[in-house]
Formats: sequence, C-alpha cells, structure tokens
Amino acid sequence: MAQNEQLALDYIETGQYEKAISLLEPILEKQPSNYYYFDKLLICYQQTEQFEKALSLIQIRIKKYNQPQLLIEEGYIYQLQGNTQKAEKKYNEAINRIYEHPIYSHNLGATFQNKTLLNWALQAYELGQKENPNLNFDYQTALIYGQMGNLEGMTNKLLDYAYSNPSNTPTVQNYFSRFLLENTSETFQNDLKKALLIRTQKTPDIYWNEFLSWFYVQQKDFGKAFIQEKAVYKRNPETLNNIIALGQMSVDDNQKETAQSIFSFILENTQDIGLQIKANEFLMRIKIEESEKTAYPKLKEELNLLLKKFGISPYSLDLQLLTANFECFYLNNPNEASQLLNKSLELPLNPRQIATVKLELADILLYSEKFNQAILFYAQVEDNMKNDEMAHEASMKMAKANYFKNDFDWALQQVKVLKQSSSLLIANDALELFLLIQDNSVEDSLRKSLTAFSKADLKLYQKKKTEALQDFKQILTDYKDDSIVDETLLKIGKIQQDLKQYTEAITSFNEIIEKHTEGVFVDEALYFSAEICRRFLDNPEKAKALYEKVIFNHQDSIYFTESQRQYRLLRGDTNI
Repeated sequence: MAQNEQLALDYIETGQYEKAISLLEPILEKQPSNYYYFDKLLICYQQTEQFEKALSLIQIRIKKYNQPQLLIEEGYIYQLQGNTQKAEKKYNEAINRIYEHPIYSHNLGATFQNKTLLNWALQAYELGQKENPNLNFDYQTALIYGQMGNLEGMTNKLLDYAYSNPSNTPTVQNYFSRFLLENTSETFQNDLKKALLIRTQKTPDIYWNEFLSWFYVQQKDFGKAFIQEKAVYKRNPETLNNIIALGQMSVDDNQKETAQSIFSFILENTQDIGLQIKANEFLMRIKIEESEKTAYPKLKEELNLLLKKFGISPYSLDLQLLTANFECFYLNNPNEASQLLNKSLELPLNPRQIATVKLELADILLYSEKFNQAILFYAQVEDNMKNDEMAHEASMKMAKANYFKNDFDWALQQVKVLKQSSSLLIANDALELFLLIQDNSVEDSLRKSLTAFSKADLKLYQKKKTEALQDFKQILTDYKDDSIVDETLLKIGKIQQDLKQYTEAITSFNEIIEKHTEGVFVDEALYFSAEICRRFLDNPEKAKALYEKVIFNHQDSIYFTESQRQYRLLRGDTNI
C-alpha cells in the first residue's frame, strides 16, 4: 500500500495522471476519510478532464462529511467546464456557510486562494473577520493584495497585522525587505513610506516611530532614522542600544555628520562608562579622518586626555588601539605605538581582545616594513582564532604583507583560498588582490610593473599619499602599455579625491571610462566620479548621468544598489 501511495505521487509529479488514477482509486476506497488522497485524485480527474467522475467524487464526500470547502471544489469543476453561473452559485454557497460558523473562513479563504480565485478569497477572509472580530486575516489578505498588484492595500494590511501583534513585526519587515530589494520601481517604497508617516502622525505610539526608523535604515537614510529614534528615546529613555547601532551603521556607511550627531547625543544622555568610551572613540575616529595635519597635535592631546580619564584597562582597549594607530599612521611614531600596545597585552584580556591587539601590532610592523615580524603576528592570530572571521582577516593581512614584500606567488596562494571566505568584504579584497597579481604576471614574467605598483601601494598603506601618487603616476610613464594601467588610474583617482583634487580625480576616472571600456574598473570609475560630482562639486545633473550609466550598463556591479538609491534621490523620487 505504501509503495502504491508513493508511486501514485510520483506519477502526479511527472504528469502521468491516468496511471496515478489507477492507483489512487483503490487507495481512497480503503481510506475514504483521507482528504489528502481525495484531493490528489480530484486533481488527476481535473487534469484528465474527467469532470463527471470529479463531481461524483465530490458529491459522495459532501454527503458523508459536509465540508464547506467541497462546495468550492464543486464550483471549480463547473468553472473548468465553462459553466460560470453554476460555479458562482457554489462559491456563494460556500461563502454563506461563514455566517453559520465564521471559523470556516480560514479554510475557505485558503481553498479559494490555492485556486487563484483571489476576489473570492478576499470575500471569505473579510466576511470571517467581520462576523468574528477575534479572527485576524490581515496577513492573508495582504498577500492577496500583493498578488493582485494592489501594493497600497498590501502595505496597509501588513502594517495592521504587525501592529495588532508586535511579535509579527520581524515577519512583516522581512517581507518588506524582500519586496524593497526586488521591486525595481519606486511605487512600493513610496507607498510604505506614506503609510508609515500617516500612522506616525495619527497614532501617538512609539511603535510607528520604530517602524519608520527601520524603513529609513533600509534606505540608508540614517539621519532621518535618528530623528525617529530620538523621538522613541524621549518617550522611553530606557536604552540607547538602537541609537548606538545606528551610529555604527552611519560610520560604516561613511555618513560622518550623522554619526557625529548620534554619538554626541549618546554622550549627552548616558552615564554608562562603557558607552562613553565607545562614543568618544567613534567621535575621535571621525575627527582623525576629517582633520588636516595641523590639527594632529591637538588630536593627540585629546586622545591622551581620554586615556587618562578612562584609564588603561580592558574597557578602554578600543581607545588604546585608536591612539596607537594614530601615533603610527598619522604621527609616524611606530615605536610609541608599539610600546602602548605591548602595555595593552599585559592587561587581563580575553582571546579576541588579544588577537585584536596583535593585529594592530602587526599592522604597525608592516608600516615599518618589518615584513617577516608582521607576518609572524598575523600567523599567530590566524592560528589562535581558527574558524573565526578574525582568522580570515589575519590571513588577508598576511597575504597583503607578502604582496608588499614582493613575494607574489605566496600571496597568490593565500588569496586563492580567501576568495571563498564567508566574509563578503574579505572575499572581495582577496579576489581583487588575486586578479591584480594574476593579471599582471602573464605578460610580464619578471613582474616589473607589479613590483612598482606594490611599492606605490605600500606608501599608500603608510598614508604617504603624495609620495604614493607620484609613484603611481610614474607607472603610467614607465609601463604605459601594460595591463596594470587602468588599475593604476583608479588608484591615482582615489588618492586625488582624498587630497581634494576633485577635477584631477574625475580626469583620471574618465580616462578609465573612455580608454579602458573593456576593463573591470569602469563601474568603479563611473561611481566614484558620480560621488565627487554629487558630494564635492555641486553638480547633481552630471552625477545623475553617471549613476544612470552604472544602473543601465553595470547591473552586476557592487555599486549598483547605491547608484540606484542616489539616482532616485537626485531625481526626487522619495518626495511624497
């Protein structure tokens, strides 16, 4: 019997309905109450257009069990026969059963939905909810609205569903996230934003502020998300966790002004020493990145004052790491930086903290061009943090150290493995270095251009940007016919942007766009040029045209999504 049941299902799967029928009929005769096999046999009759047998099967079951969804099955057979009038009569009979028992609406709605009878499904769910307000079919009706293309109706129903039971919120937000990601038009984005804004204004409940904050985070509009989180905090000042997370996301996305506002707000509203340290560390990190050399002595003084205020302990480790990094990479004092970190290693640190300090120590050794010592520290972290993302980070840094050391073959072996890293950032960096070494080892077996490139790249790592720029420019002169030219132009453009030489940067990027059209850096050149036009040259029209080229010509680019977002903002699509 079990073998026949499985064989029947296999026949259905492969479209051999007649063979399935020959097995299912005796099975159902022995198990007349089994709805599952009844349904499978009914499908087979429908597929083979044995409508009379299907109707007979349904009517026998109605007499025995009187299940209301059988009326839908009967009506559907009439519909398949083209008898719309009879079909609708049966559908109405099924709907009327909801007046007797509203709980029927769940099964009837699902049955209608399975047959793509969406208007009837809506009618069943809405009537059931009307007859018994304790029933909630907002989620089901929302999905039906989505199938029907009614995005506004879908959005409102899903929001009602989430609000009626906040534990449903993650489910709804996950659904919205997929829709935001997949939907190529702005309609859904605007519908959702409009619905949330209306609810925020009409209902004085922090739930809607939190939801609106979530929406702005999806759009990477962290400034507007911060406004909503402040509103939440003022009415419920129990935790700053959401605001801290928002600050970290702002830093990661290079939205420095927003990050400064957020961490300043945290400092003003917390007595927690740990949070104060974290906020100060982020604020100092932003200051360092934004400051000119003339401000470095003052920044060093500020960092020392913070270390004095919070003390040298495991709790202030991030501040110690930042101070050491500043001493080495900005003040060119690698010895002082190493001394500070060696003192940090004397503290009672956990294994992850020890690994973090050793990574920073290795970075300082690499800065000082003590390649073998740096590689030794990276190897220790890799070995001690096995199966952890930090081990992959150490491996990537080790590969970069070998690259700077001009041991290209060993670096190539390391990045081959790292291309499969679970960390997207590390995998991308590994792929980038892999392609750099591999592509520039074919034509030039002596790797002269690659050696010159790694030398310039090391100076860039050491933050000697002006020297690095000159070295990269020299590569264009010495190896003007090599495959390394387009990548060299990209480096030059990025350095020029960092040095605020915006017009020169655009010229460098434009040379990639015009002269290296078949290369892999065109999308980056377009995107970086667009960013310069938007952020620094106040030329939104030019920026919009460049973003548009990324969107239409480079849909596989990692900059596609952000280009699309900025393009929409410049076009004014988010205005309601």
